[in-house]
Amino acid sequence: MASQWKSEDMHNLENILIVGGSRGIGLAVAEYYHDKVENLICVSRNRSKFGKWIEADISKQEGIDKVCIAFENSPLDALLFLGGTWEKGAFTSDYNFINSSYEEIDYVIAVNLIAPIKLTKALIPSLKKSKVPKVIFIGSLSGLDNQASREVANTASKFGLRGAAQALQIELSNTGIGFTVINPGNVATPEVLNDIASSTFSPQVPIPLNDLISVIDCSLKLSQASYISEINLVQLNFG
Repeated sequence: MASQWKSEDMHNLENILIVGGSRGIGLAVAEYYHDKVENLICVSRNRSKFGKWIEADISKQEGIDKVCIAFENSPLDALLFLGGTWEKGAFTSDYNFINSSYEEIDYVIAVNLIAPIKLTKALIPSLKKSKVPKVIFIGSLSGLDNQASREVANTASKFGLRGAAQALQIELSNTGIGFTVINPGNVATPEVLNDIASSTFSPQVPIPLNDLISVIDCSLKLSQASYISEINLVQLNFG
């Protein structure tokens, strides 16, 4: 009996761009893919330990332009927007919206929402050169309906990111690009583990990095016939 799995349903990832590849989730994903793909590029303000590094501040237009110039219309199989920021004291009792500066609000929304939209727009020519182009945005459970957290700018940006991905999928449906938003709870990055150890966060079992990487890898390995639009990764043991 012939196998139902056809070789053309599988594809090799060659060119991956990770935004936020110097720390946290981005660093872990960069470490996972650095010896699995031909061309791994990481964008961050601080040097990445893996892949080719582009030093850029994506909260500014010149940072966006710097990333796009580096590609010069070369093929891109996957844009992984894994960076992000939030307000001072976020997710603790120290957060206070009234004391949050206008500059802080602008910065959070610029990094978390405006930058992914602009980067996607600029990199469309490169993504279209891939046989199975994928774009993955890291959202948040706080960006889901009726699950908002107190952090106004961060929550607003995560809500907006989901809407942007849905609109991009509609607008760019003829390009073959698949857009995925992953909304995780607290992931076991060194930063989160330190916050739990110091009691900044309540006692909890964070999501293993391997679990999140498995979700990303699954999405990237899908054929051109499908994409995962959105997936929520929830902690089983929270607080």
